[in-house]
Amino acid sequence: MKANHSIARLRRSAGSLLVVGLQGTQLTGLEGAWLKVVRPAGIILFRRNISDARQTRSLLSEATALCETNSLRCVDVEGGTVDRLRDALAPIPSAQEVARAGMKFARLHGDLVAQAVRAFGFNTTLAPVLDLGLPESVVVMGTRSASASATEVSEYARAFLDGLSAHNVAGCGKHFPGLGAGTRDSHLETPAIQRDMRELWRDDLAPYRALRRRLPMVMVNHATYLATPGKARPASVSSYWISTVLRKRIGYNGVVFSDDLEMGGILNFMSIEEAVIASVRAGMDLMEICHSPELILSAYEALVAEGERSKSFAELLAARARRTARLRAALFAGTIPPPLTAPRFEALRARILQFAQTIARSQPASEDRIA
Repeated sequence: MKANHSIARLRRSAGSLLVVGLQGTQLTGLEGAWLKVVRPAGIILFRRNISDARQTRSLLSEATALCETNSLRCVDVEGGTVDRLRDALAPIPSAQEVARAGMKFARLHGDLVAQAVRAFGFNTTLAPVLDLGLPESVVVMGTRSASASATEVSEYARAFLDGLSAHNVAGCGKHFPGLGAGTRDSHLETPAIQRDMRELWRDDLAPYRALRRRLPMVMVNHATYLATPGKARPASVSSYWISTVLRKRIGYNGVVFSDDLEMGGILNFMSIEEAVIASVRAGMDLMEICHSPELILSAYEALVAEGERSKSFAELLAARARRTARLRAALFAGTIPPPLTAPRFEALRARILQFAQTIARSQPASEDRIA
């Protein structure tokens, strides 16, 4: 009887460290079945899952009923090219466009993003981007970064987060320790960033240091940093980056969240089974697997199997599960808020469209723009 209880606790601990994606706009019977088994910490939706606010809220409600309590309801709404609600609501300007128009607009940017995600039932947006808009990464990052200046990135992000928190929406700073000098897309490849620790600490890590008490969540990327003690190990599975730098040196105490573990940046380096175990050992709180039910189940079973094999790993899973449960209760308590009436939804759409027009009119001449 005691052994059965231990296995049940191990399985629940393992599932509670995962945030998972779904296939379509409705929950399938198969998804419902594996969600009951895994019982993850939350759900992340993409454009493939979203047709309108009513459908999205229904999908989130049905799916999170099978998750842990105080579950995450995540979506990527940064604005610009990364905006999962653009077709269902209205396109929101990018961080770079807002920053170029003037930092006075950053708080309103966060405010409108928060209202948009809440209207669809989400409690978390995976923004703001804290990567620096350096020349090396412009082809990959586009307009996602607010600025090449760490000071300006911090200023924009602080105001954006104020806008989110005014509506009880959690933000997530990304992509730690920084992709500003990356030349490869981590969705496909493992970026190898050549900056040394002195440069990273001064520039790329400055927004995380400045905002360590303001960021509910920090997302860790899959890049390697060859000129640092982290060397050739992706940051998402590196105890140096997660435990030593982020936790100890920077002093961050919030949720540490992985970038999608289905991305080529990590799967070209190791299997999903190896990745989830390594991430937990490195200090990760929650791991994101965004699409494949096969990979979600493989990751879940790998955590359980490692916990059965290793008593110390089972204890680590249990401790991490208790920690994340406390953090979820502080950040994500509460049910999906009531839907907006049709007039209020249309008013929100109109405000976003007006904001986009204001930002477009306020763009500086091209020769004056941030490098």
